[in-house]
Amino acid sequence: MTNRLELSGVIAKDPKRSQSPAGVPHCHFVLEHRSYQREADLPRQVYCYINVVVSGQGQQRLTQDLAVGSHIKVGGFVSYQTGRNGIGKLVLHADHIEKNCSGD
Repeated sequence: MTNRLELSGVIAKDPKRSQSPAGVPHCHFVLEHRSYQREADLPRQVYCYINVVVSGQGQQRLTQDLAVGSHIKVGGFVSYQTGRNGIGKLVLHADHIEKNCSGD
């Protein structure tokens, strides 16, 4: 089954770094996407926030220069996660980041 998402946007919240009990490093941030798309042959403005996590020792070099306002394009798979408060959210688990992308 296919599960792949690519999205460009701006980092909207400061990246937070953490480490799992198993020692796996993680970087969490929120990506804000805004664009115009065509739907039913009409232009439509679209907007979303999505939580992004980058995991693994080798992947952390991709996140070292990220900050609020950075323009990036991320790619990875999506997964549904339930927080401690019981509220669920869609999370993009990124394995690819391109920096300085402006509204592809």
